[in-house]
Amino acid sequence: MTSLRRPPRLAPGARVAVVAPSGPVPEERLQSGLDVLRGWDLDPVVAPHVLDRHGTFDYLAGTDADRAADLQAAWCDPSVDAVLCARGGYGAQRMADLLDWEEMRAAGPKVFVGFSDITALHEAFATRLGLVTLHGPMAAGADFIKNARAQEHLKATLFAPETVRTIVSGATSLVPGRARGVTLGGSVSLLAAELGTPHARRSAHGGLLCLEDVGEAAYRLDRCLTQLLRAGWLDGVRGVLLGSWEACGPYERLRPLFADRLGGLGVPVVEDFGFGHCEGALTVPFGTAAELDAEAGTLTLDEPALR
Repeated sequence: MTSLRRPPRLAPGARVAVVAPSGPVPEERLQSGLDVLRGWDLDPVVAPHVLDRHGTFDYLAGTDADRAADLQAAWCDPSVDAVLCARGGYGAQRMADLLDWEEMRAAGPKVFVGFSDITALHEAFATRLGLVTLHGPMAAGADFIKNARAQEHLKATLFAPETVRTIVSGATSLVPGRARGVTLGGSVSLLAAELGTPHARRSAHGGLLCLEDVGEAAYRLDRCLTQLLRAGWLDGVRGVLLGSWEACGPYERLRPLFADRLGGLGVPVVEDFGFGHCEGALTVPFGTAAELDAEAGTLTLDEPALR
């Protein structure tokens, strides 16, 4: 696995588009998120269908076609420097095949931020555009609106990425050691659901795999990890970073599961790395070469996430 192309960093006054590829967006939280972005001296623009709700499936932010059109229009607009997802939920997989990836590749690299259901788009941006993306807080997310650490780490990554080349989590090692590879990952349930789809990479070979999830019982996490193992998707992975497991049950029940499913890989595994569905979530770039030190709880990027 090789490093991907890095988009340009943001500068004061940059225009950023907010899109909703997945679930419906609460207007009050969106407005609060826009205020944060304006406070960073950014110029946020809201895509036309961000506040839509699907007429039949109320867990979707508008129709698949409209959500895809918003993302594509924002990405292909030369005045837009970054595309930020408003929230996750569900729906990114439904609209991913409606995007014109050739047109989006021709539009050139720019910053893309999101997590959770957006895992499906992180995979697509890697395989179709060859582009570094940011697994980080979303514009209408409660953590982004309220938590200073989440805000400041994302802001530093966007504006001064050289200042956060080493991501210090305070994490502990489940399996000690150091490893080098290219970062990738996201929600483990989405990675398992992506297997065999047009935009999924064939394996995590050569990667430092970042895993997290929300609202998944231990047996469902077991099923997802087992599916990835049986499919050979984890063959050749270099190291694993475990993030947050909000509403997945007591962590003391999950630790033995992770040791059982991941310990046999023979690679360093670090737990509680502080990204995902947690308070003060760190921003982790996907597609960058880095070194994991499981005992120190650090991820050191070879170069800044953005150029």
